[in-house]
Amino acid sequence: MFDALILKPLLNHYNLTNYAITKTNAITMRSLKRTRHDLSAFLRAHRERLSPADVGLPSGGRRRTPGLRREEVAALSGVGLTWYTWLEQGRDIGVSAAFLDSLARVLKLDAAERRHLFLLAHERPPAEPGKTWCVLPPLVRRLMHDLPHPAFVLNLRWDVLGFNAPADQLFGFDAHLPERRNLLWLLFTDPALRERLDSWEEQAPLMLSSFRRDFARATHEADIHELVDELERVSPEFKAWWRKHDVHAPCNGVRKLILNGKAEPFEHTSLTVDEDRHLRLVVYARQQDGTASDR
Repeated sequence: MFDALILKPLLNHYNLTNYAITKTNAITMRSLKRTRHDLSAFLRAHRERLSPADVGLPSGGRRRTPGLRREEVAALSGVGLTWYTWLEQGRDIGVSAAFLDSLARVLKLDAAERRHLFLLAHERPPAEPGKTWCVLPPLVRRLMHDLPHPAFVLNLRWDVLGFNAPADQLFGFDAHLPERRNLLWLLFTDPALRERLDSWEEQAPLMLSSFRRDFARATHEADIHELVDELERVSPEFKAWWRKHDVHAPCNGVRKLILNGKAEPFEHTSLTVDEDRHLRLVVYARQQDGTASDR
């Protein structure tokens, strides 16, 4: 029998929470409609890969089966043994996102394994916290430079992490220090970019309302708040538009840029090139034919 005297100090040490599995629980529960067999096999395989030492437990002598016991996983995850046993047996029970996150930590799942756990249990990926700081992967940089069209890479904060020569000719990114090479900052503080956009007064608030979607995904990051606070201090237009809380669809469509004194239509779109790092490749191309709404 598992030693409860060992579990109690562990629960206190890790500040674990017991997740009540009841119909009246405030946490929304979802049914396991499918994939119960795969979920069962996944949990069992990862439980058996861990040793007691991996999770801070004493070995307790020789074990008949490899890995952690079910009661150990249940206790460390903050649920009862019977309920966890039912889950691992593939029974039709509900699970909360909070419990799945706790279970992922106990089983020491990496990001891909955690995502797979949520897909098996909820049939949808988990809500991932947005990240602003990151390094541009070499392959993404190579892809960007191989494109014949103006292209640059943004993170959720709209820092310009990389750009090709056509994009520099169009937007003048290289004229700015790397720490100031932020599309939102340049949109409201760079006179050259303001002149490049046809009808800046119409396009800038639409772009800002698109940025708000990314802001919501990374609202826990201090640097994105610092950017907004600084822009509110230096730009009256930004301050007024930001406080309207408008949210726009993703930036894509047709945008008119001033070239040689003439408004030229460019089709533009954003492509997700690294989902884990929240990186998007923004591409501009001269419009060939057809029409679309300006965004």
